Amino acid sequence: MADDRPVPLDEYPIHQVPLSMKQVATGDRNAYDRCIFHLFDHQGQALLILGLGVYPNVGVIDAYATLRIGDTLHAVRASDALGDDRMNLSVGPLTITVEEPLRRLRLTCAADPADPGSLAYDITWTAGFPALWEPHHIQRRGDRLSLEGRRFVQAGGCEGTIRVGGEDIAVTAGEWTATRDRSWGVRPIPGEERGRLEEEFGTEGFHWIWSPVRFEDRFLMVITQEDADGHRTLNEATVVRNGVRDRQLGWPQADITYRSGTRHPERAVIHLTGPDDRKPLELGVEVLASLPLAVGAGYPPADDWQHGTWQGRGWTDRRTYDLSDPAAHPMAAYGVIDHAARFTLDGQTGYGIFEHGSFGRHDPSGFTGFESVAP
Repeated sequence: MADDRPVPLDEYPIHQVPLSMKQVATGDRNAYDRCIFHLFDHQGQALLILGLGVYPNVGVIDAYATLRIGDTLHAVRASDALGDDRMNLSVGPLTITVEEPLRRLRLTCAADPADPGSLAYDITWTAGFPALWEPHHIQRRGDRLSLEGRRFVQAGGCEGTIRVGGEDIAVTAGEWTATRDRSWGVRPIPGEERGRLEEEFGTEGFHWIWSPVRFEDRFLMVITQEDADGHRTLNEATVVRNGVRDRQLGWPQADITYRSGTRHPERAVIHLTGPDDRKPLELGVEVLASLPLAVGAGYPPADDWQHGTWQGRGWTDRRTYDLSDPAAHPMAAYGVIDHAARFTLDGQTGYGIFEHGSFGRHDPSGFTGFESVAP
């Protein structure tokens, strides 16, 4: 029998529709609400990506953390039945605590009691700039809405400790950069319906850049999504500074240098336009470390676990992956990869994430199909 009693969030005047806060205003099974954090040192020696999501119409809450050091990726994943207390952002050993909304959050992962060398961390994330709305994101497969997301992005700093393999890694303010993204709406989760839509309305090509960058005095966000012929379906280039209205920087165009024989970016130049005098601006990108979201983090086309899938109550999984041999993870190249990167703009150096995915045909890049790679 369904439990229709109010939940703790119903105490607050935050309702958007005449429903309890435990219910969403859509019956779509793909409804979701989640976050992702990126934290890395400025030498690219350690890259930590973590997140948490709820999937109310399938009754699942799950979370993950992946840490790359050298060629080793350490992963922790946890999943459980979604409870009534939506302010309790905790699954298994993974917890996100909102200490001051839009300003300060605490990120923790408890070690496995049976394995003293397992991944653990206790980190405080602090915003450096106001949060920025991203463009309203809509995708369709045929006539069916497959994705509609509302997102905001934010950059800041972090401080604390990561422990893995029996050693501590100091997360030091000023020597690490941290970004985060919050999104909610409808996004495909595994199931028969998703498979049918992908089979019947498959795409010829998809090209994606999502790049939040923190400089000392400003935060820059660049987003592009293009179809096989280069037609752009999502576009954003905005700079944020404290006390100054957000400024738009035109229509970003990226020249990406790929590693030969792959679609793995090594560096890039993103061409922007100044808001006042239309002066061309060049955002330089140098990749420091890379982490494929399809390995360990649960993003498609991961073959061992994906977000929103029911794993049973109290499921926790820890494992390590060897990233030295790309052939060991062949599907990683068909998923989005997050690259910690050093950026240059107007003589300044900044740090952030160059998230990139390029699959299938992309005429502007010279890719002719799914097997096409850089010369």
